[in-house]
Amino acid sequence: IALLLDVDGTLVDIGPSPRDVHIGHDLPDSLVRLSQATDGALALVSGRPIADLDALFAPLKLPAVGGHGAELRVRGGETATSVAPLSPDLRRHLAAAAKLGPGIVIEDKGYSLALHYRQAPQQEDRLRSHIAAGRAAHPNEAIEVLPGKAVLEVKRPDVNKGDGVRELMRRPPFAGRMPVFVGDDVTDESVFAILGELGGKGFSVGRHFAGLDGIFNSPMDVRAALQRLAANQQVRGS
Repeated sequence: IALLLDVDGTLVDIGPSPRDVHIGHDLPDSLVRLSQATDGALALVSGRPIADLDALFAPLKLPAVGGHGAELRVRGGETATSVAPLSPDLRRHLAAAAKLGPGIVIEDKGYSLALHYRQAPQQEDRLRSHIAAGRAAHPNEAIEVLPGKAVLEVKRPDVNKGDGVRELMRRPPFAGRMPVFVGDDVTDESVFAILGELGGKGFSVGRHFAGLDGIFNSPMDVRAALQRLAANQQVRGS
């Protein structure tokens, strides 16, 4: 199999901001053991840029689909980016949303910009209006809005995790394996949608998605399952 794992809301609990999350010691150990057991066919599939994933899981540098499919890194390779950055003027406009009120966190990825309102849920409508004003002021910018858990991300269209996973599964050591994907949010639906064509299995976290093979109650349950699986692989290899 190939293990494909979303990060926020799946491997780790969602924190007050993207940089305020806790990894712990057991999770990296489980990931290392499972990567070894699958001959490197374990990848993170995230909306975060791959550089952020590396910082979060340092010193690990795992294969990854980053930026909702905008970035791809296979084992031993450099990160490839498939989309052009948003214009500086549009990014400045979007980033000005931080002035709408306290609790809004801006995450500028270059090729996309995420507006987090976990600490200010009452600001969602104002953020949507702010984004709409930005689209109207930059009609030549090809963009779309990807909603997530208390976040609105402005990104290039035709970029999604599903296409990123499809490309990843063409590359060694993932090619020819059965993908097993775990995700938690609407941003993961594009991966769930292609698992059938790839002969894979899908599991969600905390919410039901039609057609999947199972559901975990929380990221803690995902981490516990990975720890058990890693321990079982160690027993088999001893």
